[in-house]
Amino acid sequence: MSITPLAHRPHDHSHCVHSALSEADALCTRQGLRLTALRRRVLELVWQSHKPLGAYDILAVLSEQDGRRAAPPTVYRALDFLLENGLVHRIASLNAFIGCSHPEHAHQGQFLICRECHVAIELEQDSISDAIINSAKGVGFSVETQTVEIVGLCANCRSAA
Repeated sequence: MSITPLAHRPHDHSHCVHSALSEADALCTRQGLRLTALRRRVLELVWQSHKPLGAYDILAVLSEQDGRRAAPPTVYRALDFLLENGLVHRIASLNAFIGCSHPEHAHQGQFLICRECHVAIELEQDSISDAIINSAKGVGFSVETQTVEIVGLCANCRSAA
């Protein structure tokens, strides 16, 4: 039995955004971190869909919708903060960011990325992480971080084709 990922189920994105911001507030409070207005707004923008968002896309929204004149380094610093604290993941192949579904605990990211609609679905499979770590140990390599990106077609785009 397969479960349709949230990214493909009809749902209220504002709930996703609200939940992510609440979790970020709680995490930052627990860890004594400062979730500035800009960091919070960048996280909100990242969570507005389940599609990875690039820094320049974020910058454009900040300029157009918010009237902010933020410079690219400012947005990158906000993204770095969010990344370092597990609130977002970086999708290297797209040079973009997506909200982390489980920021309350450290984990490695595995993503299914649709080449048509660009939705990214986060998996959290310990067996995949363990296999990578064990294989690396077998050749004397120490894994520091890992992100697995699998590109293909999501169920919606496959059925539409």
